[in-house]
Amino acid sequence: MKYTNPVILSDYSDPDVIRVGDDFFMVASSFNHVPGVPVLHSKNLVEWRLVNYVLNEIPFEGFDKVQHGKGAWAPSIRYHDGMFYCLIPFPDEGIFVSETDNPFGEWSPLRPLLEGKGFEDPCPIWDNGRCYVVFAFAKSRAGFNSELAVFETDELLTKRAYSYKKIYDGHDISPNIEGPKFLKRGGYYYISAPAGGVANGWQVALRSRNIYGPYETKIIQVQGDSDINGPHQGAIVDLDDYGDKWAFLHFQDMGAFGRVVHLQPVTWVNGWPLCGKLSDNNLPGTPVLEGDYPVDIGTGFNIDPNDEFDGGLSLVWQNPANFDENWCEMKKGLKLNCVPYNSRSIGDMPQLFLQKVQYTNFTVKTKCKLNLVNDDDETGFIMFGKSYAYICVVRRNGQNYLEIRKGTIGGAADETLCQSQPYDEPYVTFQLSARYEDRNKLTYRFTFGGSAFTHKFYAERGVWTGAKMGIYARSEENTGGSATFKFFRVTCTDNRHKN
Repeated sequence: MKYTNPVILSDYSDPDVIRVGDDFFMVASSFNHVPGVPVLHSKNLVEWRLVNYVLNEIPFEGFDKVQHGKGAWAPSIRYHDGMFYCLIPFPDEGIFVSETDNPFGEWSPLRPLLEGKGFEDPCPIWDNGRCYVVFAFAKSRAGFNSELAVFETDELLTKRAYSYKKIYDGHDISPNIEGPKFLKRGGYYYISAPAGGVANGWQVALRSRNIYGPYETKIIQVQGDSDINGPHQGAIVDLDDYGDKWAFLHFQDMGAFGRVVHLQPVTWVNGWPLCGKLSDNNLPGTPVLEGDYPVDIGTGFNIDPNDEFDGGLSLVWQNPANFDENWCEMKKGLKLNCVPYNSRSIGDMPQLFLQKVQYTNFTVKTKCKLNLVNDDDETGFIMFGKSYAYICVVRRNGQNYLEIRKGTIGGAADETLCQSQPYDEPYVTFQLSARYEDRNKLTYRFTFGGSAFTHKFYAERGVWTGAKMGIYARSEENTGGSATFKFFRVTCTDNRHKN
């Protein structure tokens, strides 16, 4: 069976992957969005399904409000002695760990391993009854980057560390090195990591016979003549118990489409893991556009963006701040209550229900029953990023009106783009059609109330995320108004992917 890259055409940034028996598990960044740290499952590294989240909320002060770009950065997942461990860095709080014996079930509350600002991308390794954690530094908090460090904890990851040792300085040959991942093979400790930055970087591997170094360095993958910019952060994973077959999953930044996940073959040459297509065993690999399934089975796993709202809320939905039970209930659909949010800009509104973009070309349709009872009650459908646009029904002077608006995170009041139209129907159907123009351009148009709006919008990435689409309800005070969404249906119009 053949696969085509990317294997996940959706924003699962900073993926880390492990194999446990015949199963593969992935975690990824979620930043300020909750539930946080998605857990994905696969049997073949190509077909993935979203099965869980590590965090129900971000348990630190301030995350009841929207904190763009903060929260859970690049996590790692590892399995040791019957337990799954997820190490999660929060750039303003420190490195924390959650654990479980069942990745499909409940994860433990976070406990600290190393507290402080500026720590990112932790990954553990166990050796001779000890556990070591490698991590990098975020310049925005620590004041520097391009260096890696290690601290030691106990085997069960219960002992808090109060210091660390720097083990690698990449300023000269591996600038902006980050996202380190530990593995051990053939008597060497290896650290795989991206360097050079997200847009135009490369992959390096470090190796040493001592956990604290000194480390040799080799470039193991570059963009070459491919269209895969970066290629950036990911994980090298073994495919069998004998260590002969390996694969590499990494992300590519596609702007508004997000940081999508690619799968590469790995060839060990002279003790180095070269990733992708090799033209010369002495040179780094380059990304492949397609390949054979590394595990020759099909599962049909996928990440379904559709929700009929006929049970619990689908796992694809996240909020940009900690969830409040007053926002919604499942009652003949997804009933969104018009809870107070009185800013004229919704860039920092917490009760957005958002999901990732999953295709390059697609349409969306969502139907809503209106119960807007007082002035300023409002419900709508949004394409969200640093700049955003949305269509809505708002009540003013005892009358419902249709409007289209646009705004910018951190900007002034959102701008109304067309004259408000009175709307007297009890239901409204919001629609969007999106089209791929190039790697960084997602164009879209809105349709609502049976009328097309001819303006073309360009989606824009969020803060460290791709664009997201979603729904909401709000008012300026508690009114009892609501909007009940009956379904949210996404239809892929790509030739490459079909629902």
